[in-house]
Amino acid sequence: MKITNKLTHGMYVVTTNGGGCIVDAVSQVSGTDNPLISISVMKSNYTNELVKKNKQLVLSVLSKDVDPNLIDNFGFHSARDYDKFSSIETFDVESIPVPKSIIGYIYLSVEDTIENDTHTLFICKYIKGEVLNDSEEMTYNYYREHKDDLVKSSTSSGKTAWVCTICGYVYYGEELPDDFKCPVCGVGKEYFKKQE
Repeated sequence: MKITNKLTHGMYVVTTNGGGCIVDAVSQVSGTDNPLISISVMKSNYTNELVKKNKQLVLSVLSKDVDPNLIDNFGFHSARDYDKFSSIETFDVESIPVPKSIIGYIYLSVEDTIENDTHTLFICKYIKGEVLNDSEEMTYNYYREHKDDLVKSSTSSGKTAWVCTICGYVYYGEELPDDFKCPVCGVGKEYFKKQE
């Protein structure tokens, strides 16, 4: 097992006007009254583009008993061509839609960004937040251990599907391109399993 899998971090949904996505690399990086929080978002995610444009977002904390449809909705679809808010119940925080089935939320403004090859690290300022219930938080390690139950991958009948064994993303096609990378978790084609 990779040592990085031993680093503890949670599972969250980032939402902003126009979309949202699942994230796991989140950290409080200052301890003031209005702390700074860093959030890493893949550059290939449309949400990355939306956060840069909107400069505001809501970080929602997921519980261990989260509805698997929420993970499917925000983890395996792109807001470029799919309305992620149409199939879930939401409420608004400063005009940003937020899933109802969460532990709590933090409303943030983007203060700075740091770019690397694959991700943008958004440095955000805490504006306000609220705990909505006392459920137990989902960690990334819990997600990895229970992903088969949490991610109910459905494939279309009659099509060849390749399912990512790390996150559950489904790619349709007879063969995976040699240079294929999972658009959700970034792993290569060797982590995909063929399903007919």
